[in-house]
Amino acid sequence: MHYISHYTSPLGPMLLAADSVGLTGLWFEGQKYFARALEAEHSEQEIPVLASAKQWLHIYFSGSEPDFTPPLHLIGTAFQKEVWEILRRIPYGQVTTYGAIAAQIAARRGLAHMSAQAVGGAVGHNPISVLVPCHRVVGSQGALTGYAGGIDKKRALLRLEAVAL
Repeated sequence: MHYISHYTSPLGPMLLAADSVGLTGLWFEGQKYFARALEAEHSEQEIPVLASAKQWLHIYFSGSEPDFTPPLHLIGTAFQKEVWEILRRIPYGQVTTYGAIAAQIAARRGLAHMSAQAVGGAVGHNPISVLVPCHRVVGSQGALTGYAGGIDKKRALLRLEAVAL
């Protein structure tokens, strides 16, 4: 069973979803792939993981780096989960590139090359915006590309983290 709750961020309304394991979704309303992982049958109910995620968001949008992470339940392919775990390790206030993530995965797998476009596809399908910081991934020359919530939100999130654009 999925549970949902709403959060009003400075960048617009957000929908949160969770199951008994952890947070399964966090989307800006109307973003690309909005609520894609949400089960058709769900209930609007403030369960502890949703309250924890809202506290995390409150701290984050206040301009501070939260010192905890609510329980997450990332649902996707093995490749997507591998990319999303790399996203989770990008430090607050820093960025990396799709190519750097691709190179990291290639090295782990003993491959000569991994497609940055494949990484971009996985990044774009990240179901837990902000907490799994896909906004910290930029193009090879630092270009702000590929954010499902919109480039304006990506820019605002990076500014909030004091990333030089």
